[in-house]
Amino acid sequence: MKEFHDKARELMKGYCRVCKVCDGRACVGEVPGMGGLGTGASFKSNVEALAEIRLNMRLLHDVTEPDTSTSVLGYDLSLPVMAAPIGGVSFNMGGGISEDAYADAVVTGSRQAGVIGCTGDGVPTYVHEAGFAAIVKNDGFGIPFIKPWEGKELGEKLELARATGCTTFGMDVDAAGLITLRQMGRPVSPKPASELKKVVDTVHSWDAKFILKGVMTPDEAELAAEVGVDAIVVSNHGGRVLDHAPGTAEVIHEVSEAVKGKLTVLVDGGVRTGVDILKMLALGADAVMIGRPVAVAAMGGLETGVATYFETLRAQLSGAMILTGIQDIQSIDLKVLF
Repeated sequence: MKEFHDKARELMKGYCRVCKVCDGRACVGEVPGMGGLGTGASFKSNVEALAEIRLNMRLLHDVTEPDTSTSVLGYDLSLPVMAAPIGGVSFNMGGGISEDAYADAVVTGSRQAGVIGCTGDGVPTYVHEAGFAAIVKNDGFGIPFIKPWEGKELGEKLELARATGCTTFGMDVDAAGLITLRQMGRPVSPKPASELKKVVDTVHSWDAKFILKGVMTPDEAELAAEVGVDAIVVSNHGGRVLDHAPGTAEVIHEVSEAVKGKLTVLVDGGVRTGVDILKMLALGADAVMIGRPVAVAAMGGLETGVATYFETLRAQLSGAMILTGIQDIQSIDLKVLF
């Protein structure tokens, strides 16, 4: 991974420093770029909230080869991880590689590692086009995320995504208010429950599943369940849309408890290692999404970089499960946490 990180640092100069610890301190306010909005408090809170959580070490057991595999939304995964939807190589990452190469690296590299990659949306059109092409190349094995566009663009994008052959669609409603999109004259907006239900019903009519990304409170998680979404992502959009939001690790347990048994709960924000994955699952998540580290791996090593990063996570998660006495993903609960 060091080789991939060194290459990424060279290609992303001025946009991402590829810090040893990706915690938002060196890139405060760099939006566009890879930083957090304003003071960077929300980005930093994601990392700090996870770092403050401690684990119970247990070694009087017979767990030596834990099973890191799981099934999420009908996908059989080698570990409970997905690549979060990120796009915009030219204005967020320095343009060191093309958008097509980046999207292909994320989706193909994820598939090679036995997990699934999500693709981003935005302006200009090549952002979503590159993502859709990568999913088509991988026989529909990828999850396209569409931004909460105003007007007819939302429906048009969903139809284009459908043509990729995917079986799950996502909407990152937490993108509402993104500075970059407003600067480009293409604002996105929050979605009331009535409008969201129409989107969910449309996707379900295609015999597909729908993920809503950007839920940070129990009441909105319950509302998402009421309108029929199949999964939510507890996310503050990587700290890029609202300054001084809590870290996702601070809210995931309460949110997951509110909708337990009603839908799948995913979470992103500050997840960097296999130990972080274990913490998030113990707090109630069914799986995690990882954004910036996957983007860096893709920039520095293309699909090999992405696959290698996920394999690194799998080894770390396996080691952490041994040292906490956990045989499989389904056995992870609050007893893991100190």
